[in-house]
Amino acid sequence: MRYRQSVFRLSLLPSTTNLQSHSILRPFNNSNNLEYRIPNSSFSFENPFGYLPEGHLFPSSHLGLRHFTNYRSIHVDSNEEKTVIVSSQIAQTRDEICKLLSENPNKCIESMLNHASIEPSPTLVVEVLKKLSNSGVLALSFFRWAEKQKGFEHTSESYNALIESLGKIKQFKMIWVLMNAMKSKGLLTKETFALICRRYARARKTKEAIETFEKMSELGLKPELSDFNRLLDTLSKSRHVTKAQEVFDKMKKRRFTPDIKSYAILLEGWGREENLLRLDEVYREMRDEGFEPDVVTYGILINAYCKGRKYDEAIKLFYEMDAKNCKPSPHIYCTLINGLGSEKRLSEALDFFEQSKASGYAPDIPTYNALVGAYCWSSRMYDAYRVIDEMRKHGVGPNSRTYDIILHHLIKARRTKEAYSVFERMSSEMGCEPTVSTYEIMVRMFCNEERVDMALRVWDQMKAKGVLPGMHMFSTLINGLWRESKLDEACKFFQEMLDMGIRPPGPMFSKLKKALIEEGKEQTALALAKKLDKIRKSPLVG
Repeated sequence: MRYRQSVFRLSLLPSTTNLQSHSILRPFNNSNNLEYRIPNSSFSFENPFGYLPEGHLFPSSHLGLRHFTNYRSIHVDSNEEKTVIVSSQIAQTRDEICKLLSENPNKCIESMLNHASIEPSPTLVVEVLKKLSNSGVLALSFFRWAEKQKGFEHTSESYNALIESLGKIKQFKMIWVLMNAMKSKGLLTKETFALICRRYARARKTKEAIETFEKMSELGLKPELSDFNRLLDTLSKSRHVTKAQEVFDKMKKRRFTPDIKSYAILLEGWGREENLLRLDEVYREMRDEGFEPDVVTYGILINAYCKGRKYDEAIKLFYEMDAKNCKPSPHIYCTLINGLGSEKRLSEALDFFEQSKASGYAPDIPTYNALVGAYCWSSRMYDAYRVIDEMRKHGVGPNSRTYDIILHHLIKARRTKEAYSVFERMSSEMGCEPTVSTYEIMVRMFCNEERVDMALRVWDQMKAKGVLPGMHMFSTLINGLWRESKLDEACKFFQEMLDMGIRPPGPMFSKLKKALIEEGKEQTALALAKKLDKIRKSPLVG
């Protein structure tokens, strides 16, 4: 589906501003509802009222965060994901395959793919598996089909992509089957072990994550300090910094001699937990061991103090760096701009933006995004849009995260009509198509506004693009459906979720089951419970 000329009803959506005086949404009457057409034409940018001008676009986003439990964190994006450029032909074929699989999850995948006359290449297979990362069942079926094709052999990269997908649905038995296959083919890499450790850690199986690290030696790959640091980082970033500290204390100087990166990982972990007491203890130990803070360490400390809303201490560290001739990095400026902006200390945020330029740094995308966020936190949308125009003029973005920032603040301000118009126009700019994160934002917005009909429209648009939903997005839509007493549709999407091998969160199914029983649909509730129990207890067979 394409909605560039879409029409939708918004009679139930709140309006905080008079949209009729602006050209972005042109109203016309239709009985008791007000409908808005979104025009296609564009014009040069002037936006004095804070509304999205026609043709003005901010690309969509993929966040580390799957949903906005912490609004402040969405603006810090200095660690941009590395993107592998693939040819347009491979990208098109990848999208067609994913669309075919997502629209027909219950059909014979092997037969469908054979009829599609696809020639798998190592690059294409890896790209498809990465895009199927939210659907381990489909990913495994595609993987098995590919290995049967004449002349094709899987690589370490394709195995790793499948392991990542299966790890998300906690299919660890199948993962070890794949590991044994990789070993027999000589394809095992340290990256494979790192992937499995991460999936275990995120599944709160820290014991298994550490055991996986130890298995490296048994399988002929000797762990080095870099691997030890990666284990610490995996545990720390999975909210297990206490376990990471325990592993560090146990192994330091016995098996590995820590370096400054080892300490930096722990500092970052304690900072993420906002435990500044433990952070200071690790920092003192690091100094006692003869390590002086470098620019990375200072950046971690400043970020930790900003996260803990101790902005004055963060600023003191910034000037301590200057006194020690340790030049702040763009990441540090970005952190301060974001932190101060989120606290509505806008003038100070703007001052650090100017300081970054005076230091010889041309603003990069993360720094610009932090500036956009700072203006948004102070409800100065006009200035946020102006910055985005400036980014274009300088050929620096905007990128996907810019969209998430704008959409988040529009929705937070209950400017849902404007948020939808931003979303609708995204796909008309090259490289700015909505990602699964963006679709999730919009589905949640409409479900919260009790407009599940619009949430379903967004969902259909997503599926038509071959974008696969994850667990959080399924949960949001299913919860929205049962709240509006659309139990048959809620069950349909719950079944689709199970077909994709995605385990629903317990509270979501409990609510759905209760609603079904109250409606006298005990047999439906029982059937779904049996299917869910089967998925939980039965590993995939490949």
